[in-house]
Amino acid sequence: MPPTSTPAVGELLRDWRRRRRLSQLDLSLEAAVSSRHLSFVETGRSRPSRELVLHLAEELEVPLRERNTLLLAAGYAPVYPETPLDAEVMEPARLALDSILAGHAPYPAIIVDGRWNLVTANESAFSLLAEDVADHLLEPPINALRASLHPDGLAPRIMNLASYSAHLLTRLNRQALLSGDAALAELHDELATFPGVAPAASSAVEPADMLFSPMRLRSGDDELLLFSTMSTFGTALDVTLSELAVESFFPGDEATREILHRRAHS
Repeated sequence: MPPTSTPAVGELLRDWRRRRRLSQLDLSLEAAVSSRHLSFVETGRSRPSRELVLHLAEELEVPLRERNTLLLAAGYAPVYPETPLDAEVMEPARLALDSILAGHAPYPAIIVDGRWNLVTANESAFSLLAEDVADHLLEPPINALRASLHPDGLAPRIMNLASYSAHLLTRLNRQALLSGDAALAELHDELATFPGVAPAASSAVEPADMLFSPMRLRSGDDELLLFSTMSTFGTALDVTLSELAVESFFPGDEATREILHRRAHS
């Protein structure tokens, strides 16, 4: 049998600590764990308890999927289930998501998973996606960022493509760094090659600097000014729900508001 290459739990915890830009002392103070014990855990001299693994993961804001990985590396069973969204037990969650989308009408809203694959959207969002977007970008799984920035997607109709794409890539780059998901890093690198797409800002950018970046979008004979907000299931204890995010678009001016309301009633 070839030797396993699975990292030890101490190595994984050290990686997450460094990703969060914390020293051992910083983490020991935040987690109320002695720096000596933390050092022993990271170097493999001490095996952490299941409770300590979960406690450190909470302090480090490790995604639920990766918390299961930490537990497995420490020799414990995963504790966070990953339930398909179409499972019967998830009906309350589906109803909640449908309610969020319907309640946001006539403004666009989409729900994406942790890798920006489209889960569902309201009618307003689907109508914008279907307008002059190539069929190959609308084949499941539809990646919302790829469909937005691809030259066969929304990109030719985004009038401020450089600034808007830089905003999206900055957000994606930060998400990839914080989550440790290699697929997000690969998506970032792919999107960065598209014509007209501007590079992401420094990875050290502050979250507050990414809150507002409007998109100017040509739609038929109209010009829409839209900005969006992101919301997540912050207290979810299921991997599937924890990775879902709702992006809600709002009109950036009165003209856009009137256009979207008129279209909803036409």
